[in-house]
Parts: sequence; structure tokens; C-alpha cells
Amino acid sequence: MSRIEDLERRLGKDPNSKIFAQLAEEYRKAGRLEEAIQTCRDGLEIHPNYFSARVALGRALLETGALDESRQEFEAVLSQVPDNILANKFLGKTYEQLGRLEDAVAKY
Repeated sequence: MSRIEDLERRLGKDPNSKIFAQLAEEYRKAGRLEEAIQTCRDGLEIHPNYFSARVALGRALLETGALDESRQEFEAVLSQVPDNILANKFLGKTYEQLGRLEDAVAKY
């Protein structure tokens, strides 16, 4: 059984589990970006303050080129957890791709 299949099975048994974020990351790593995004969005309806999942969503959005949406996710995380290293790193990448170089440098 693959890691994705295992996580899908576990989430199927407990749809309210926070394991959705791990599944979304596995989808993202496998290039299944739309599934990653939808998995995060579904899980965040139940756990809206699960910031690791918001970072996972932002990363998947960034990889699809949805820069404004990814920026919003990373900024939302940082408004609550300003020292989140991954959110700062990926917000910097998002700013860079948006052409906001001064903002990107500040995040790096």
C-alpha cells in the first residue's frame, strides 16, 4: 500500500482527522496539485485554524501559479503565527514571482 493510499484510507475512517494536511502534501509531492488543493480546502472547513494545512494549501496554490491565492494563505498564517518559517519562506517566493522584490527580500 502506498503512502497516499494509506492516508486516504485513514482519512476515510475519520473524516474529521487533521491527517488531511499530510495527504495533501503527498498529493502535492506527486504532482496531484488539484487534489492537494481540494483536500486542504475540505479539511480547512473543519479545522480553519490549522496553520500547517494553510501552508500546504499555499504551497500547492503557488505551484499551480495561483499567486494571489497563495499570497493570501501565507499572509493569513503569518497574521496569526508571525514566526512560521515555512510561511515566510514561501511568501517570499510568492512575492518574488509577483515581482514584489523588496517584499520578497524582507521575507528571506
